[in-house]
Amino acid sequence: MSAYILTVDDERQMRMLLMDALRSAGYETGQASSAREALAMIANRRPDLLVLDVGMPEMNGLALCRKLREDPRYVTLPILFLTAYTQPDDIIRGLDAGADDYTTKPINLAVFLARVRALLRRAELSTPTSAENEQPILTVGDLTLNSNTYQVQVNDRTIPLTATEHRLLRYMMEHSNQPLSPQRLLEAVWEYPPFTGDPDLVRVHVRNLRAKLEEDTRQPKYIQTVHGVGYMIKG
Repeated sequence: MSAYILTVDDERQMRMLLMDALRSAGYETGQASSAREALAMIANRRPDLLVLDVGMPEMNGLALCRKLREDPRYVTLPILFLTAYTQPDDIIRGLDAGADDYTTKPINLAVFLARVRALLRRAELSTPTSAENEQPILTVGDLTLNSNTYQVQVNDRTIPLTATEHRLLRYMMEHSNQPLSPQRLLEAVWEYPPFTGDPDLVRVHVRNLRAKLEEDTRQPKYIQTVHGVGYMIKG
């Protein structure tokens, strides 16, 4: 069965462009012209991936993404932001809202479809039946990650993770005591080709993980910065 992808954009021409490309690639598609219409459609049928425009009237894409991430049913829903904004702060705000990845307008359809394939593949690999998760419970120090539930336990706290946060934390825990560069994480977690991808993807998701895990993000205990290299979890 082909993946079902819901595209949310207030511009009809953009929706048609993306839906034609997705259908040609073999995906089942749906469309919504507003965040409120999207919420009703998602409640009726959960998509396998959400393509979400940032700049929409009334409720914008950032607000919709935050609303979905607050609902346990949609914490792991893959979300690809579609944005005309090219300033780093605008992109970071989108990632902070809970997006897994982004692509910018004007659309390069080859890049867009590559992002879609990678997000769907990562979501599939994050399921409990995948080879990656043959041993779904992983413990490093005070952290215990349950890949069946997308939750991490830190001492007496149980914390839900997005699909990307789960894959990032799992990879770092599997490679504890190893400094990991943003480029290596982009290749391993986001499946970007070598020397491509945006290091801000890693930085923002690490920051979001720290906000969930650490008691003091200014002095992180679990995800440590290795200056000049990247990040490391100590075993």
